[in-house]
Amino acid sequence: MGWDGRIVDGTRDDLPFAADMELNWELTTRWLEAFLRDEVQRRRGFSRVVVGLSGGVDSSVAAYLAARALGRDSVYGYRMPYRTSSQESLDHAQLVAEDLGIHMITHPIAEAVDSLLSHDAGEVSPHRLGNVCSRMRMIVLFDQGFKLGALPLGTGNKSERMLGYYTWHGDDAPPINPLGDLYKTQVWSLGRYLGVPDVIVDKPATADLIRGQTDEGDLGITYARADLILQGLLSGYTAEQLIDRGFAPDEVEVVRARVDSTHWKRQLPTTAMVSDTAIGEHYLRPVDYAR
Repeated sequence: MGWDGRIVDGTRDDLPFAADMELNWELTTRWLEAFLRDEVQRRRGFSRVVVGLSGGVDSSVAAYLAARALGRDSVYGYRMPYRTSSQESLDHAQLVAEDLGIHMITHPIAEAVDSLLSHDAGEVSPHRLGNVCSRMRMIVLFDQGFKLGALPLGTGNKSERMLGYYTWHGDDAPPINPLGDLYKTQVWSLGRYLGVPDVIVDKPATADLIRGQTDEGDLGITYARADLILQGLLSGYTAEQLIDRGFAPDEVEVVRARVDSTHWKRQLPTTAMVSDTAIGEHYLRPVDYAR
């Protein structure tokens, strides 16, 4: 499901930035394992992590990396279904837990979500429901992490983050994330390398809130095409230059518009500065920039 060099007309020589997406998965895996050990154990002093297992490829890959880096007994996977969650998603999460031999806990969120939304009359939109479910799952992970003395592990990928396709203070809440600089297509490839079951890697990405809903359907573009456009934009190519190289103007605009309109989601909360030591603006302690 990764990029195969045939996204646009022309040759790969027309897209020099595409080479940067072709990673050495053995080396990348070793680096991500070292990252997890360093960030979880050395810097923060934890020995365990909790990870939400949705049955999708992102959370599965994160769990496989964590089990390799920290040991299977140090990884706690949580299934947190809502009423609309599919049995397939639950089964695939269980498949990951059994394959890795990690702890598995099922913590339904329907009662808490429905209680929160019951105070409003009328129908709740799928978008709003999705945001509440995402944030409720983070409450569960942080609470269970506190109980277990474990650190919540992030599972969001670079494509979702750049396109703004996630819930602010939901999916992005965990303090460390091994996948945040990997595009979705790269996560698929890494999943294959790590041995994530094909049934998980091959299925369409979905938020699993509405029957038939898919990420790519919501976005209006496939991840394969979006990722290459993102890589071009992040490499300094203008929209016009990408169109000149064969990308469809409407697809370039979909990606460019989402990146521009969701920039705020990738930043710390905006602080009103009243001094020259505002956190996140000018003030950095040594630990913030030096090892």
